Parts: sequence; structure tokens; C-alpha cells
Amino acid sequence: MRVATFNVQNLRLREDAHGTRLDGARDRDSGLPEDRRLDVMDRRLTAGIIARIDADILCLQEVFDLATLDHFHDAFLMRTGTRPYPHRICEQGNDGHGLNVAVMARTAPDRMTSHAQATAADLGIDDPGDLLHGGPVFRRDCLEVGFGALKLFVCHLKAPYPDRDRAAAIRALEAQAIRRVVEAALTDPTAHPWMILGDLNTPVGIHPAMDEALRPLLDGFATDLMDRIPGAEDWTFAMPDTGERLRPDAMLASPALARRTAHSLPQVERRGMDSARAEIGSPRPHASDHAAIWIDLPDDLTRDGAS
Repeated sequence: MRVATFNVQNLRLREDAHGTRLDGARDRDSGLPEDRRLDVMDRRLTAGIIARIDADILCLQEVFDLATLDHFHDAFLMRTGTRPYPHRICEQGNDGHGLNVAVMARTAPDRMTSHAQATAADLGIDDPGDLLHGGPVFRRDCLEVGFGALKLFVCHLKAPYPDRDRAAAIRALEAQAIRRVVEAALTDPTAHPWMILGDLNTPVGIHPAMDEALRPLLDGFATDLMDRIPGAEDWTFAMPDTGERLRPDAMLASPALARRTAHSLPQVERRGMDSARAEIGSPRPHASDHAAIWIDLPDDLTRDGAS
């Protein structure tokens, strides 16, 4: 069973006088001109990366809504010839621009819970009032999805801007909240197979394991499976202005799952990040500004009682 996570960079369905279209893999503040032709090319590349990975369960970040996900699946992904994903989830989160986490799966989930509306008080976390103001703790969501024994927690944490220190403080609260969500969902988190997947938005130039904001998740509570990738081969994002290579995308596994998959190595698919740069000197068309990452897990984890 293959599980993947992929930040697909601003995937949004638009309706205008010309019909239905998807936004391309382009940030709103990038300064790049809008180009419908490039938008289509971007999303064909996004679909191609997903088809190449061929994951059974795919966790996504930066998807606008379920209608967007359905349109992308039917109009782009199915044209690659890959097997369909009949089970698709995208719940409304707290992103100010409407970009949410999502899941596509070939196996029906038996549990799905959005924690987008959870506050620090709900989760028993101290809320310094100037950070959350009593509102939701997650900047997007912590989407909990169960497949038999395997539990997935899909996240996209606060980006490190505009104020890096404040963003890190918010991210630290999110990390605490994720831990509380996992602990509430499972009687014994150390013995159960679960994963935290998504874009954890590690600060510029800092390795995830060294990010103090993530300490609640990386102090023995979970293992970052990306640490298994040797040396400088683990990067999943390059800063557009400096080219600095970072690793914001993560696969954190429970102690039990880390032991069970001791010989499994995560894979990084970067080919969609720079498909055209060598030819035309432009960042587009491309599938996303993030790489996709995936890992193979034992098939029996989708059955209840597996460990």
C-alpha cells in the first residue's frame, strides 16, 4: 500500500465567461502574469506526477474545495490512464484564501474527522491570547482519516511569514494541537500505526528536526521518516529567490509504524518542479513548487487490528 503527500500549489476551480478552468501552479504574489495556456499545462503536469507515483492514498495540500478536487480528478487525472480515486475528501479549513487539505483514496476510509474548528481550549492547550485570540488553533486543518488500523492526520501548518518568530509560535501551538488530536484518537499512540503527513512549513534554512516549533511531535512522540533519506537528497522545496533547498514536507510515523517499516525508504518525486526551466528559463509550466513524497507500507494496515 503506497501513501503519498503532495502540496499541489493553489489548485482552485474557476468559473468565468470562458467556462470552467483550474488555476495553474502559481502563487498569487509571484509576480508572474496569468496565462491560461500555462495553467492547463501546469495541471497536466500535476496529474502526471500523481499518476507516476500511483499512490493508494494521496494526501494533498492547497486544494480549494471538493468541487475543485473532483474536477481535477475527472478532467485531468483520469486522462493519464491511472486508476481512479473514488473516495475524495476536502473539508473547509481556516486558510484565508480558501486553500485546504484533502485526501484521495482507492480504499474507502472508515473514519473522517475535521479538527478545523478546534480551539486551544478545546484541546487543553494554553493560548497566549495575542496569537489565536480564542479562535481555531489550526491555520488550515488537522484532517483525521482512518483506513482500518492505519490512522492519518493531514496537516498544513503556518507558513514562516510575514513575521517569522510569530509564525513559529503559531506553528508550535499547531504541533501541540496535532499531538493532542492523536492522543485523543488513540488509546495508546505508541503502539498504534499512524502518520502525520503534509506541509509543516519548516522555517528557511532549518532542518525539521531542529525546528523548536515541531518539538512536541519530534521528541520521541513520532519519527520523521524523511530522516531516512541520505544527506542532501531529502529536499522538497527550493526558495524561488535564492534556490535554497528545504524540507517542509513531512511524513511523521508512530513508534510502532516506524518499527514496522524499518526498511522502507520514502521517495521524493521532484520532476514536476522544474519541467520547463532548462528549456525556456521559466518556472512554469510545472506541477507544483513542492516535490511529492511517498512510501510503501504493509497492505494489512488497512485492516482493523493490524499492528
